[in-house]
Amino acid sequence: MLERVVTTPDNYEPFLLSQGIRFGDLLFISGQAGAGDDGKIVDGGFRAQGEQAFANLRRALEAGGSSLKDVIKVTIFVTDMANFGEVVELRRAFFSPPYPADTIAEIKALYDPAALIEIEAIAAVHIAEKA
Repeated sequence: MLERVVTTPDNYEPFLLSQGIRFGDLLFISGQAGAGDDGKIVDGGFRAQGEQAFANLRRALEAGGSSLKDVIKVTIFVTDMANFGEVVELRRAFFSPPYPADTIAEIKALYDPAALIEIEAIAAVHIAEKA
């Protein structure tokens, strides 16, 4: 059975998107960009957006009964591969061994012209929290 993950705030609702979908012991999290609670991309450049994107990812994972340490696979989209070193630093700051499988791809644009990074993930759900 599919279960929708809801976060507060949920800036995705107006676009008919789910923050995530839980299916059995797996959690599929939609792309999380560097947007604040108001839905606007945060100021401060790539690093600030990356930190916000990871914070948003953490919130969505926790809402679905998981955490950053349970991420199995992550896909990170960036609009400029020159930020690759920053991506590695962000991964080091937010993930721990064993690090998740990862794909990092440079793309032309994200949903907002100001967005520089977006992260989607697949994670395991905590067994104790399944009900």
